[in-house]
Amino acid sequence: MKKTMDQDRLPVIQDADLAGKVVLVRVDHNVVKDGIIRDPYRIDRTIGTLYNIVERGGRIILMTHVGRPLDKKTGEITCDSSTSIEPLATYLERKLHTKIHVPAFRIEKKRGILGIDTSINLAIKDLRQHRIGAIYLTNTRWFEGEEATGELRDSFVRQLAGLADVFVNDAFGSWQPHVSSYDIAGYLPSYAGFLMQEEIDHLDKVLHPDRPFVAVVAGAKYDTKIGPLTELYKKVDHLVLGGIIYNTYLCAKYNIRIAGVSEADINAAKNLVARDEKANKIVELPFIVESDTLGEKVQGGYRTLSVQDLVSGRSYGYILDIDPRSFSENKVAKVISSAKTIFVNAVMGYTPHFTEGSEALDRTIDKNRTAWKFYGGGDTLQEFKSLCPGLYLAVLDDAMYYFFTGGGSVLKAIEKSDAFGMAPIQALIENKKAIEKGLTR
Repeated sequence: MKKTMDQDRLPVIQDADLAGKVVLVRVDHNVVKDGIIRDPYRIDRTIGTLYNIVERGGRIILMTHVGRPLDKKTGEITCDSSTSIEPLATYLERKLHTKIHVPAFRIEKKRGILGIDTSINLAIKDLRQHRIGAIYLTNTRWFEGEEATGELRDSFVRQLAGLADVFVNDAFGSWQPHVSSYDIAGYLPSYAGFLMQEEIDHLDKVLHPDRPFVAVVAGAKYDTKIGPLTELYKKVDHLVLGGIIYNTYLCAKYNIRIAGVSEADINAAKNLVARDEKANKIVELPFIVESDTLGEKVQGGYRTLSVQDLVSGRSYGYILDIDPRSFSENKVAKVISSAKTIFVNAVMGYTPHFTEGSEALDRTIDKNRTAWKFYGGGDTLQEFKSLCPGLYLAVLDDAMYYFFTGGGSVLKAIEKSDAFGMAPIQALIENKKAIEKGLTR
């Protein structure tokens, strides 16, 4: 793949001097829910970077965020076992056969951890002397300064920088410009890890696809997807919608009401409907599943509807899935089978009860053996693994498939039309420029 100017300027771990250095590594191990690891995929994808650092003589301090312990309305931070990184450290200890130390810092009620105190110095000494294999800092979002502004933020980044000699960002999924993913790159020699590099390379194939290019996008809220959906619409040859996004589109186009779809979202979707009247890129899924209730499948409480039979002015119940027959319909099947690039960031049904649509989508896409197939992270990947475990294992090493570790990051990059547009990646590039000009802190 031809390199862009930014790719040439991106500082990469291959060029870092790591021998004898303490390396602060930002990862996206945000896979813990209620104290349990939901899926170790994102953890496993970073092991190559960790191995490389140790093999070249570096000593590792890991950091990640888990969940959202900060209440944006009240400003209060809740630190409890549901967002602890302890399960991550335990998993890596078993995986890497080494001791991983998790330092304990004082937690203030409502404020979280005020800062990194000197108690960590003994652990760093043990790390340098190989008495422990790594240090895993507690949840970065437990620290008061991580998402703060002003002096709190400045103080926290200086404390982080004081722990290490080098910074490596391998957290593609963490696109928000927080201290541990963004600010820190201004204080230490900083590099992109192997996973970060691989994600950027594949993201470029989405932004500059082989055509025909088909995207499948779904979501629980329409308003959060307006930005990336607008940019994606410009790039695709065909667009398939699912979830609340598809429900909202149907409301706007056919003048109907569907339970759970807001009037504001319907009004926002009218722009997409108007645009598609000219470009005709949206491929409608012809059969949808209506349910009387939002939740479990109740015998006799759900039914399949045909989109062509929707009646203007009528209100419908909850549309919770796409009937699998939709993907056998001639136009839909032809669009997917003829694609050269397919990007999927979609769960078609209301999980875990309505899943037939997602399974039918994945199996239909797999029948196209010549297309590049890119899946966004998070729920999209989890649903694929859950519904089609045999297929997932079969395609893990298939060069035509790629599973991103951060679906939100992919959509953010699409919205910016730039694989290098996310703030943490820009921070790495700016750091390299500063070092080359002798302007480092």
